[in-house]
Parts: sequence; structure tokens; C-alpha cells
Amino acid sequence: MTEQDTGHLVVCPTPIGNLEDVTLRVLSALRSADLVACEDTRRTRKLLDRHHVGAKLVSYHEHNESKRAAELVEAMRGGKTVALVSDSGTPLVSDPGYALVRACVAAGLEVEVLPGPSAALTALVASGMPPDRWRFAGFLPRKKNELRKVLEEPGGTLVAFESPNRLPATLQLLAEIDPRRDAAVCRELTKAHEEVVRGTAAELRDRFSEPPKGEVVLVVGPDEGGHEAAPLAAIAAVHRLVDAGAKPREAAKVVADLTGASANALYDAVAGA
Repeated sequence: MTEQDTGHLVVCPTPIGNLEDVTLRVLSALRSADLVACEDTRRTRKLLDRHHVGAKLVSYHEHNESKRAAELVEAMRGGKTVALVSDSGTPLVSDPGYALVRACVAAGLEVEVLPGPSAALTALVASGMPPDRWRFAGFLPRKKNELRKVLEEPGGTLVAFESPNRLPATLQLLAEIDPRRDAAVCRELTKAHEEVVRGTAAELRDRFSEPPKGEVVLVVGPDEGGHEAAPLAAIAAVHRLVDAGAKPREAAKVVADLTGASANALYDAVAGA
């Protein structure tokens, strides 16, 4: 069999909410594919019907991942082009697909990855947290001691998926660790009821004392062991004092005394604005 006769895998991100957020390139790939491997055939069919794409769908989910990956690799060896999608966002990112990509790599098959929607990146940008260093934790652990380790780990902004039902307990624990830690709850991103709520851990704990509706991405600002970013509310207070005529250094000291935030961090945040 020649190289031209060998098929390949195309990893296709799909919308995380709004069905209009699919790219033209992804639609072209889905139209051209011999098979579309998807987490839920009913959900994928809804997307394809919306954009008038006819494609043969096969199920590919966490319960049949290993068996289906072997079958799809054989199909690609026979010249088929397979498109991989998940229910939403980029496959493999807390979704099935890793076993298939690894199997393709092991078989020497081409893996083409298309750019597209990602709930993690959308939430990071919308949160207002520092994007220069960040880490993705996937779905947060359920056990409290393991969850504490993730929340306390230093080194950049934390982005994670969380169940709406567990969100109040997670925010309660975060507030116990550091009530002034900046965070954002990003809910129903790109959907009709999208909501991004920013504040300190204590403020968000009070705001979400009851589970919200919809899908949630939690973004937690960095904790650098004494070098953490100043709380957003405190920075805003310094700006208001400066706008009223106060000197930045003196304004930072006043707000630091009232909030417990670092005066140096507040001054740096305002002076660098």
C-alpha cells in the first residue's frame, strides 16, 4: 500500500455552546471524512444537520475507546479518513480521544489537529486572571484532601472544570485556604445565559452558596507564596483614590491596611497600568 492509499485522523474541535462557533475548516473536514468518530452520535448529528453536513457517524466514547480505536486505525490503514469530535470543545481535553491519537502515532498514521473552540481558553481570557503562566487541571478531584492540593499548588493561574453541584463546596474550601484569592466562575460559556462572575474566594463563596445551573469552568488566580497578584477589588479601590487625587503609593498603603492585600502588589498593579 502506498502512502497515498493510507488514510489519516483529523481532530476537529466543535462548539462549546453556540453552534455558530464551528470553523469553516472543521466543517470542510467533516464533509470530507469517510467516518466521524463522536462521543454522542445524537449530539453530533444535531451540529451536522445545522450546517447541512452529511457524514457517517460511529460512536467513540470512554466505554468503547480501546476497542473502537483499534477498529478506526484499521480503517485508516485501509485508506479511510477519520474525523474525531467530542460533544463540545477540543477532543482529548477532558474528553475521549487520547487512545485513538496514541494508536495512530504508534501505527505511523498522520494526525491532523484543527484549531477551534476550547472552554478552558475561553474562561482563562474572560476571567481577567494573568494568562502568562497557567495550568489546566481538567475536572477537579472530588476528595477534599486531593482538591486542597490542587487549589494550593503554586505557579500560575488555575483553570479547571467543576460540577455545578460541587461548586459551593469547592469555593468554600478555596475561601478557607485564602479568602482574598482572586477567582472567577465562568458559567454556560458562549450560550444564551453565559455568566462570568469575578471576585475574591470569599465573595464567590457567598455568591454561589447554592449550586448554579449549567456547565462551569472555575479560574483561580495565582498564589505565589507572598507574591500573589493583588485582589481585583483592591486594585479598583486604589484606582478610585488615585482618580480622586491621592498619590499611588499612599493610596496603595491605605487600601492595603483596609483589605490586608500587599501594598507593594497594589502599587505595582496601579503604577504599571
